[in-house]
Amino acid sequence: MAGEIVNLRKARKARARADHDREAEANRRLHGMTRAERDKLADEKRRRDAHVDGHRRDEPGQEGPGEDGP
Repeated sequence: MAGEIVNLRKARKARARADHDREAEANRRLHGMTRAERDKLADEKRRRDAHVDGHRRDEPGQEGPGEDGP
């Protein structure tokens, strides 16, 4: 009986790929957010920033009347 011939290079690469995929999945569970969650967070930040900017009294860096100036 002859055993099955195995290409060791392909087997090594397949094992490394599986290890990498397993580690990536663990990292996603621990640290990751889905694309939808990131997009929602970015949209909320954009809306908050726009809301605050809309309530500014004057542009930053400009002196208005009544302030100490030349």
